[in-house]
Amino acid sequence: MTKPFDWPTRIILLLTVPGLLVAYYLWLFHEGSLVASCTGSGWDDCGRVSGPDAPYSSIGPVPVALIGFIGYAIIFLVIWLKEWLPWLDDNLPELLVAFTGLGFLFSLALTLLELFVIQAICRYCVVSAVIMTIMFLLAIWQLRHQEG
Repeated sequence: MTKPFDWPTRIILLLTVPGLLVAYYLWLFHEGSLVASCTGSGWDDCGRVSGPDAPYSSIGPVPVALIGFIGYAIIFLVIWLKEWLPWLDDNLPELLVAFTGLGFLFSLALTLLELFVIQAICRYCVVSAVIMTIMFLLAIWQLRHQEG
């Protein structure tokens, strides 16, 4: 059943698709399966940020891009499964704020790392951070304007 303030959920669901694609691209780039389309030139250097040899592109053995991919997939599944799981539908606004909030904080930390430690940015990482920020703001808006 569609609720009056369900449009933010639909936009968040739509935004997970480009988020998944960007994260998957970065994951493949990190694994060395793809060549980055941005070349190293000053601040815009995907290789220094998320390349196979980049020191901050993994947390232990886990690539940061894989963590992002899993995060986007979880958000997608939470929204998609709400039709079959009533308890999920009842708590969806809170869950979306929690999951997108974690994604936002993770993206913020990575962006600060890019700017102040690595001193280079990856345009695809920036796109992912913008997507996650929009999703988080929509989730907050939906939580604040939900009925009941």
